[in-house]
Amino acid sequence: MERRLRPTVFELTQPGLLRTLDMVLDPEKTRETEVVRRFRSGTTVEMPAFRRGIHAHRTIQMLIALIATMLVLMFATACASTGATLHSGVGDSFPDGPPYFAGVVGDTGAIGHAPITYQRGANQSSVFDVRDGAGTPVAALVADMNMFLDSISWVRLASSARQKPTLTPPDVRFGCETETRLPDADCVNRDGALGRGRLPMHLSIGRPSPEWIEWNRQVMIDCGVTRSLIITLEVSQYLPRQRGWSGSKEVELGTNNVAKLPWLTSLETPVMVLQLTGAVVDRDGKAIRIGAEGFYVRRTRLAVSAIGGQELMGDEDFVKARGARREDLSGSPLAWRVALENLVAGLTK
Repeated sequence: MERRLRPTVFELTQPGLLRTLDMVLDPEKTRETEVVRRFRSGTTVEMPAFRRGIHAHRTIQMLIALIATMLVLMFATACASTGATLHSGVGDSFPDGPPYFAGVVGDTGAIGHAPITYQRGANQSSVFDVRDGAGTPVAALVADMNMFLDSISWVRLASSARQKPTLTPPDVRFGCETETRLPDADCVNRDGALGRGRLPMHLSIGRPSPEWIEWNRQVMIDCGVTRSLIITLEVSQYLPRQRGWSGSKEVELGTNNVAKLPWLTSLETPVMVLQLTGAVVDRDGKAIRIGAEGFYVRRTRLAVSAIGGQELMGDEDFVKARGARREDLSGSPLAWRVALENLVAGLTK
């Protein structure tokens, strides 16, 4: 049965006014559109209102709801996928200075440690990082670190050699805060040219793959532990800062560890740092505590930084890092040993 149209009376306050009563957001009401010709201001006009069915509006609303639902599902899936920081167990942290740790303190779970591995491409494209493998300086340094870790830690978990290439472990990321929050982007210098204020770093962890979680859970059960200590050797970028009336340059590497830099070092160009990152995770692959300790700096010469360049780590840097010592400490211990001890202590205390 066709419904009759009722006349609508309204006051024109401006010539040529077009009024639209849009009821799209309320599907139980009918949209009315009044089209008016030009009349003098203040003229009262009586015209019929054209009613339209609500079916088209309901269709549009259903399409909008469907698209919104798809976007939400896509976002949720991406955030929960391998490498995502959301639901990783520990939220992103932006410390202004060392110690560089985040997460729960005082966890009492029984811990087992995995062998230390070298991660190429952790904070820049892998083509810029030194290769590892048998007979390389990287392999020699990692071997020394694992031997020392075995002597100071608890139960050693299965060797990473048993893992399939498709298994992706948790990825602790640490370095200067970047413009896009991605590790290989340009550093954000919030301190300006003087380099005396805030230079926040970015500490986070990416989720492991589901296959790694299942593999690691079984290894932990076999070894009778409830926590895994995962440590990685990698290269990162730190921004230098300026101290004192003389304007001396330095970079804060980690717990009670500050490396002095030449006075002519550029404050706008980050320096390459060899660091250890680590995480304590539970049987579900969730991080409980994460942290990082740097121990060796590759300085960029002023002539190179003046043109926006940055000197990269080479094999010779890993050779130097393997033998570098902390002359500021009693007995001049190896720098990487001190960093490893501090990292393990900071993650497991």
